[in-house]
Amino acid sequence: MNINSKTQIPHKLLFAQMSSFFTELIKFTILLVLFSLQALFIVQKRGPIYHFLTISCFLLIAIIQYFISRADSVYLVDFSCLKPPNFCRVPLSTYLEHAQMLDFLDKESVTFIAKVLTNSGQGEQTYLPPAIYYIPPKSSHIEATKEAHLVFFPILEDLMSKTKITPSEIDILIVNCSGFCPTPSLSSILINKYSMREDIKSFTISGMGCSASALAIDMAQNILKTHKNSNAVIISTEILSTGWYPGKEQSMMVINCLFRMGAAAILITNKREAKKTSKYKLLYTLRTQRAFDDKGYYSAIREEDSEGLTGVTLRRDLLQVAGETLRSNIFILGSKLLPYTEIILYAYSILKKKYFNKSTEIYVPNFKTVVQHFCLPASGKPVIREIGKGLKLGEWDLEPALMTLHRFGNQSSSSLWYELAYMEAKERVKKGDRVWQLGMGSGPKCNSLVWECTRPIIGEAHKGVWADSVDSYPVVSVGDKRSSS
Repeated sequence: MNINSKTQIPHKLLFAQMSSFFTELIKFTILLVLFSLQALFIVQKRGPIYHFLTISCFLLIAIIQYFISRADSVYLVDFSCLKPPNFCRVPLSTYLEHAQMLDFLDKESVTFIAKVLTNSGQGEQTYLPPAIYYIPPKSSHIEATKEAHLVFFPILEDLMSKTKITPSEIDILIVNCSGFCPTPSLSSILINKYSMREDIKSFTISGMGCSASALAIDMAQNILKTHKNSNAVIISTEILSTGWYPGKEQSMMVINCLFRMGAAAILITNKREAKKTSKYKLLYTLRTQRAFDDKGYYSAIREEDSEGLTGVTLRRDLLQVAGETLRSNIFILGSKLLPYTEIILYAYSILKKKYFNKSTEIYVPNFKTVVQHFCLPASGKPVIREIGKGLKLGEWDLEPALMTLHRFGNQSSSSLWYELAYMEAKERVKKGDRVWQLGMGSGPKCNSLVWECTRPIIGEAHKGVWADSVDSYPVVSVGDKRSSS
């Protein structure tokens, strides 16, 4: 997945960036004109009325900007990550032992599983739901429902305990899970369990893959625009009991090896009083997708194998597709985030490549000039490192994603929150810092969230999902040449 690929960037992306650039330039020009007029009036010793007009214009612009930003403000009050019970822990040796006991897997299949596990970047303390421990694993509806209860109830109760919110104070509830879609819905399970209000706005998102959590935040933000003074809770998970592939097609077996148990619960709000107590303010959201492209559409897809067994196929061009999807997302996001110098350098490289020198490499903007922390897709160690290479990130920047993958595995959409929890446990996030959460999923799609820390975050190392292990991290994962400390 090479972000520096010579594949041409669509013209609309360049247009979007240039449009944003000229919009900001117009704003800057207006302010410059007002400053110049004020200076001219002072030099010419004009009467008070002239100074009053320019000052009034300044105040009007400031007031409009203030009310626009305040109206759109969405705050992340807090979030919780699930630490599954210890009886769900699955060391790699145990996983391989169970694989060898499955009569439908031959020696070649077990060897393939061992290779995937060895290169995955996972450690010895990841978790799988109880249904997967059976020989052979169970994939029934009732087992999936049990798993949903096992992850939903503790994580929501922990969030309510941390934020002091009650079920009746939840105005919007969004649950995302790609593979398990029961009737009644997953959101209905929670509403029934906690006797939530009859007018709650509830939604269940399915089929969105590892990008679903970031997508749900964007969705909640849009709903909050028309529901003032409201609280939105997002529950993000992947139910693995229904996703087990009971065959031996290698392109489908990868999912069995990589995905692990996990969930996150997030409380966001547009209440004004939350500004003083919340952890983060949401600055930007961006969603892009490439489902219109057949290669992208079929790169990760649930289908039947030659024996009629259902699983998710990951094709060999998945990394290339992910790179193309990511590239369009980061360049559009760059037009909103990056300073003018970075945008100009990027635009110049595009024009130079198109009209003057075809061999010119397209300039990759330096996002570290505006973002201090990165939560990357924990899809696997190669994916994390390739994204890091494309974004020019160092070991320190990749550490949260790599260590989350090592400690908890790939937890699909909720991994982004385990990474943020890692940063908080290490007390890396300071007031005013920006955090970029990047979610990528099947479709394919790419969703970005940019948060700004609004208060000091301390003491997280002694509570939460990393409390019993953060002191032992970072570690050197299998295949890494050096520590990411």
